[in-house]
Amino acid sequence: MGQQGGIEISSSPRSVVDGLMKPVITMVAAQIAYAATGIFYKLAADSGMNLNILVAYRLMFSSAIIVPLALILERNSRPKLTLVVLFQAFLCGLFGGSLSQNLFIEGLALTSPTFVAATANLIPAVTLIMAICFRLEKLTLGSHAGKAKLVGTVVGIGGAMIFTFFKGPELSIWSTHVDLLREHHAAPSPSSVSLHRSTGSHLLGSFSALGSAVSYAMWLTVQAKMSKRYPCPYSSTGLMSVMGSIQSVAFALCVERDWSQWKLGWNIKLFTAAFTGIVSSGLVVVLISWCIRKRGPLFVSAFTPLCLVIVAIASSLLLNEKLSLGSILGGILIVCGLYMVLWGKSKEMKSINNVGSDQEQPAAASVLPSSTRPQDSQLIEIVATTRALDTNASGINKKNTNLGSS
Repeated sequence: MGQQGGIEISSSPRSVVDGLMKPVITMVAAQIAYAATGIFYKLAADSGMNLNILVAYRLMFSSAIIVPLALILERNSRPKLTLVVLFQAFLCGLFGGSLSQNLFIEGLALTSPTFVAATANLIPAVTLIMAICFRLEKLTLGSHAGKAKLVGTVVGIGGAMIFTFFKGPELSIWSTHVDLLREHHAAPSPSSVSLHRSTGSHLLGSFSALGSAVSYAMWLTVQAKMSKRYPCPYSSTGLMSVMGSIQSVAFALCVERDWSQWKLGWNIKLFTAAFTGIVSSGLVVVLISWCIRKRGPLFVSAFTPLCLVIVAIASSLLLNEKLSLGSILGGILIVCGLYMVLWGKSKEMKSINNVGSDQEQPAAASVLPSSTRPQDSQLIEIVATTRALDTNASGINKKNTNLGSS
């Protein structure tokens, strides 16, 4: 087991495959959780909940669950907490928690869900640029792995854009007749109306949506740096949640002075806050932190467009929304782009593993005892025999010289 650029590298082909499949399964599960978060956000907004307050509750629930788990599970393996780690945790809480989520909500309110979804799909490209700048990824275009990572990222983004902007004819693949928003369609709440309003602040909303994507990409980059200095996923997530909850509560108190909005009952508001906090901002962030430490930020960001496909399938099953030709074509391109990135990462891991094994063999040979190296012992024996023959020859020559002189 070695490291390359802060990314752990396995030492055998079988371990390379196993080490790649575990992060893949983990990230697919994370995107399923994020898709569920989007649906619950929609349900909470239609029930009249202020989404800035929801972000604050989300991070508070995450802190309440992850911090005790970190104290228990990593009590013996946690390194010393330094000022640098605290500053990195503050940045993670800002970029990955309060700032990205509140900018996402603001962009959703001032533009449209379609535009926000389109800008969110720029996360892999922004992450790739940042990872190269911070030397967390190497883009060697001369190799097949580097070309696959670049082309896969572009194909994934293109598929996400087709998914978002091109609709085409609707396709009736299945029909469950389930609509969780049926009672909200007739009389939408003021909160849901505000999410779709069209105002003169469209430019501000565009910058907010783009800022949310950039902020999330910056979190992936900072988290990769933090994972090398503080390789404890539960503890780093707990610190991030605490920092983010402080920031989001302060922001929510500034924008919402109505204390009735902070009340939670036994309804969809409480369930959404608990689920998004415990699962999406808690356990999922722990898994993402682990994946970043194992495979780097680009690997994690490549799965972002996959959330669109999962949301489309879940919406057609639970919200009675129809799938279109554009969503199916875009979903196929997203999956193909993701496969290309994964293929490139797999080839990159194997090449690094082969270089590491080639470097280990000479070092291992240098420390072997002479009894385990028959070639060396044969060489010594040949040299000794040659020296003995030379000695005998020189002695015969001296004897002949003495006889000739006499």
